[in-house]
Amino acid sequence: MLVAGVATLGVCGCMLFRGDGPVASVASPDGRNEIRLYLNPLSYEVLRDGRTMVAKSRLMLRVEGKRLGRDAETVKPVVSSGRLLGKVPTPVYKKGKVSQNGYEALVDFGKWAVRIVARDDGAAYRFETKFEDRIRVSGERADVTVPDAAAKCWAHFTDRVGCEETKCKSLRARDVKTDSDNNKIVYLPFVYSVSGKTVAVTESDVRDYPIWNLDEAESELGMTRLQARFAGWPKREYHSAGGTNRLERGGRWVRVEKHADWLVETEGTRTFPWRTFVLADAPAKLAEADIVYALAAPADKDADFSWVKPGKVAWDWWNDWEGKGVANCTTATYKRYIDFAAANGIEYVILDEGWSEKLDIWRFNPAVDVPEIIRHGREKGVGIILWMAWAQVVGEEEKVASHFAKLGAAGFKVDFMDRGDASLVRFLEKFAAVCAKEKMVVDYHGMYRPTGLQRRYPNILNYEGIHGLEQMKWNKGDPEILDNDVKAAFVRMTAGPLDYTPGAMENYAIGKYPKKAYSHPGSLGTRCRQMAMMALYEAPLQMLCDSPENYMRNGESLAFMAATPVTWDDTIGLAGDPDSFVVIARRKGDVWYVAGITNGDHRTYQLDTSFLGEGVWRMESFHDNWRTRNDAQAYDHETMRVRAGETIAFRMASGGGFIARFSK
Repeated sequence: MLVAGVATLGVCGCMLFRGDGPVASVASPDGRNEIRLYLNPLSYEVLRDGRTMVAKSRLMLRVEGKRLGRDAETVKPVVSSGRLLGKVPTPVYKKGKVSQNGYEALVDFGKWAVRIVARDDGAAYRFETKFEDRIRVSGERADVTVPDAAAKCWAHFTDRVGCEETKCKSLRARDVKTDSDNNKIVYLPFVYSVSGKTVAVTESDVRDYPIWNLDEAESELGMTRLQARFAGWPKREYHSAGGTNRLERGGRWVRVEKHADWLVETEGTRTFPWRTFVLADAPAKLAEADIVYALAAPADKDADFSWVKPGKVAWDWWNDWEGKGVANCTTATYKRYIDFAAANGIEYVILDEGWSEKLDIWRFNPAVDVPEIIRHGREKGVGIILWMAWAQVVGEEEKVASHFAKLGAAGFKVDFMDRGDASLVRFLEKFAAVCAKEKMVVDYHGMYRPTGLQRRYPNILNYEGIHGLEQMKWNKGDPEILDNDVKAAFVRMTAGPLDYTPGAMENYAIGKYPKKAYSHPGSLGTRCRQMAMMALYEAPLQMLCDSPENYMRNGESLAFMAATPVTWDDTIGLAGDPDSFVVIARRKGDVWYVAGITNGDHRTYQLDTSFLGEGVWRMESFHDNWRTRNDAQAYDHETMRVRAGETIAFRMASGGGFIARFSK
């Protein structure tokens, strides 16, 4: 229903013809979230409980020299609105089903339109076009205005649009522009708190288009405005194995030497990415949001992804092939990894860099009999995932997938994309599609955060885009990683699953991390912190980073971690904030897991078990104890009966954590 000339909002769209009021507005089913679209100039505004979360911000799309939105006030658009209903099953996700409920409005200007949507977990807008021929998109304006320049923000900064392996920082909105001379780009998600609410700025359904980031913050009138930053189409590029060398093909990277002054040449009739705003009363509730997944394009109706198998992975590279270096990258070593995985219910083994001759996937390392390893894995019920740099794959996607599928490989870990332009985005979708055809899974490492493509291709099990545990091989125990681990649960994880690669069995307190740790790395923080990450971090392909030998010496920890699910039926954000700690509950069937970690501060968390509903439950927990302060590997393993609603105190040492499993 459309209501002309009325300022009050219902659950459908409204059309206004007076003053500078919105041309369209929709509110969420619960009435708390609202997004408004204005014409003079074309801009949007996001509210929660009537409070401004994103102040009026400009939007515009430049197509074939025309600025779609610049003259919007001179065109009388047609506004239609509708309701979104239903729940969709999720084969690989943090919840068993995702609600589609929301309200939307389409503001149609003829050849182009803007669609806005409001859900209980946030709001979003996107452009849509209806041109007959292919078009060249030369730019997009997608400002984000934080309504309070003093608002607390959490952001990643970098000097390039690509791999997201920087540490997350806490700062005020007005200081975003002063982070560094060379690091002006703000990766998404970008999270801030205003009016007692939390906002996470991210995007969904990025297809055939560059990813959205922010930069050039300006503060005035008590607000801070950030402008959009997109990578231009790669006009000139070259392959490289590192340094200044150039290759005709292959290598490790495909470097961009020069970008075009336009973003993409694409279909004229299409939808563009959703500019998405997750809205929550408390930071912990960001973990429950589904808007990125819900707004992404679904799989084709006739597509069958029932074969996709999430799971855990025994991994070689982090533990440096059992601490012996690449010289131990042999058939015999991988058979030990496979036997270890099979004995502990671990679904996969990754063959990282070393199984082929250096950066040449078409020639096996003479010490690694890949067909025999795959055969041994199949005999033991363990799938083999092959690592490869994307420069080895791009342009030969079908050939690569077909060849290694015939060998029996279960999938690929693709690394070193380190870009965010539309050409790379095209590759990600194309390779996921050809792998799906061959019934192979994909782990996209060395790249930006998820944008919902995993809904269309559930065989994409994980993404990196995180300053993860691999950093411990060379950061010499930098305590900032403890802060980053906590922030990741509120910032990076809001976009989707993350390839953090936890599970270290050598654990060190602050100040005690060994200086030389590349071949024998460990974690900063406690054993229980590593165990907690198995359930805390969303990861349908969850690495177990340490060596089989280290795990077998710590069988009690291994048994619990190996049995922890990697997909879930429900997720609840219980407590915490990006600057202190985080606690999340997840359910699989009728079993609940609760996991929490803290930063460098020790604390005691009082867990309210009301989320269990009712009845008496058996709780098995691993948590820090009084000894953990001096011995980061020390913990208590307890089993007790708990009645739903009781409060349980969990000690978290500096850099500590806990994990508990509740079963009837």
